[in-house]
Amino acid sequence: MNDELHPLGSILRMERLPHIWCPGCGIGTAVNTFARAVLESQMDLDKLSIVSGIGCSGRVAGYVRLDSFHTTHGRAIPFATGLKLANPELTVVVFSGDGDLFSIGGNHFIHAARRNVDLLVICINNLTYAMTGGQIAPTSPPPSIQSTSPYGAFEQPFNLPFLADSCGATYVARWTTFHVMQLKKSILQAFKQKGFRFIEVLSSCPTLYERRNRLGDGLDRMRFYKERSVIKKGCDTREVDLHYQDQIIVGRFVDRNRETWLEAMNRQHAKALGNAYREYRGTPWA
Repeated sequence: MNDELHPLGSILRMERLPHIWCPGCGIGTAVNTFARAVLESQMDLDKLSIVSGIGCSGRVAGYVRLDSFHTTHGRAIPFATGLKLANPELTVVVFSGDGDLFSIGGNHFIHAARRNVDLLVICINNLTYAMTGGQIAPTSPPPSIQSTSPYGAFEQPFNLPFLADSCGATYVARWTTFHVMQLKKSILQAFKQKGFRFIEVLSSCPTLYERRNRLGDGLDRMRFYKERSVIKKGCDTREVDLHYQDQIIVGRFVDRNRETWLEAMNRQHAKALGNAYREYRGTPWA
């Protein structure tokens, strides 16, 4: 396909399409929406970097025509943190899945949000470990059937927006792959915010999650998102838990300002240098 003829040819690697994701999977929709947000933002593409981990969503880094990095399982956020600190002028986006970011990578997520590292984290949440066979994930709602919970999940899943909010994120939102216009707007808003920003994108997995739970195909899931989603801007994140085949609360929940990790470090270093200089000036031989 001629890149110049495609509206997203400057953002996506057209030579690598078609992609590997299953029919009905929502990851392609999320990537398309992200690409349109980047295009609309008119940002310098040479100063935008994408970092992904392992899993279905981890393949995103290979399809964008940007500086992109496919890292090891669970390590997307620490890699992105190093990238941002090495070159603070970059806009660094972590684009990965719920298993990668909140299982083996959960500790990194918590501390990056606590430190308020200047990153945008977009999590594609399909409620399962999709690439490795549909095992139970930190986000799998009871009593959904997974390959490792054939009698139904029973563990309490993470409420991702609440986790991000309670750890100090400056921007928190949730949308589904049905809400493409709202998701694009949310990404544009997050681009303009500083600090640790988090957007959860609920996505279908018809090959494993929907099939195993007899919920239909990708189109059925889109109908479900349309019919059961309720937009509640500014909703208390403690109230947005996901329950099996129940109402989904979506919207922008948190938008606040907080000193970033790099700003705090520079302020502390400047203070220390100032104190050292004053002590030096106070010596008899100064």
